[in-house]
Amino acid sequence: PPAAPIFDVLPDIWVLELSSFQLDGVSNFEPSAAVVLNVTQDHLDWHGTMKAYAAAKARIYGKTATMVINRDDPAVVAMVPEPEVIKSGVRGRPAKVVHRDLVYFGLDAPRRPGDFGLVTDSGMAWLVRALEADPTIKRKKGDEEEIILQRLMPADALRIRGRHNASNALAALSLATAVGCPLAPMLHGLREYRGEPHRVEHVATVSGIDAIDDSKGTNVGATVAALQGLGSDLSPGKLVLILGGDGKGQDFAPLVEPVGRFARAVALIGRDGPALQDILSGLKAANGEPLKLQGHDSLEAATRWAFEQAQPGDAVLLSPACASLDMFRNYGHRAQVFTDTVRELAIERGEVA
Repeated sequence: PPAAPIFDVLPDIWVLELSSFQLDGVSNFEPSAAVVLNVTQDHLDWHGTMKAYAAAKARIYGKTATMVINRDDPAVVAMVPEPEVIKSGVRGRPAKVVHRDLVYFGLDAPRRPGDFGLVTDSGMAWLVRALEADPTIKRKKGDEEEIILQRLMPADALRIRGRHNASNALAALSLATAVGCPLAPMLHGLREYRGEPHRVEHVATVSGIDAIDDSKGTNVGATVAALQGLGSDLSPGKLVLILGGDGKGQDFAPLVEPVGRFARAVALIGRDGPALQDILSGLKAANGEPLKLQGHDSLEAATRWAFEQAQPGDAVLLSPACASLDMFRNYGHRAQVFTDTVRELAIERGEVA
């Protein structure tokens, strides 16, 4: 039989994940819809300033894409442009005001039709979408839109842990619906999705202590998200954290508040372990006692010490907030050393990891 025309076998939608390096200096990039998940300090050795870093990320929206906006991140909200005023060119005819198409998501209740969010009802958190209460009613200019909230799925039905992953799920739903994808199969996919390796991945439970691999957490923002996401699922002070590596010139100060709120102890490794120790020194843990800090020459030693500090019901979290190349081939290698050490501990304690 004759070969099918190439355009008959190509996907209807292409999904691209682009880094700030790829976007830096790009022009004429016009996707149908795009999202910037967050802006946290990273890659300043390349971009120089946070302003330049955010500007590079913002180029993903082009001039025409539907902008999917994380309303929880002021730096992303600041990317929304002012409405464009187009003069009619005809005397007496008013100028036309053109607004970009916007979809907002966040970890609170959505406030506009088409937006996504999270609400808690009777102790259960739900992923929701806002719908116009009665689309047949014509509103006057300036009238507030009445909305109803459509429950999509319980947040606990997600297999990926942490509120930051609920935010990621909302971002995915917002982006896909912006290009016309139906909700039902996406919600099924979210229920089945187990997450990517090394991103807040449950490795094993040893002596009642969960081992969590977030080796992909190579910057401060990722580790803050992991701490807040897991911390919301646990009681305060139930995390033992492993931090450190090559900090790439980051400011570690944003770690102070979530570490103090959620961590019982912190093991430090790598080139910037001493810098992290300096900034966390004197911090009190959630129980009011001084936060335990201990530097280590190897990840194996740090992991063993972390399990000694943890109690049943706690989690040991490898989320270094740093790159890995000062000690490892890559973040996957770092994760493998952590996982291997956890399995050795399980065997030594007569358990199967």
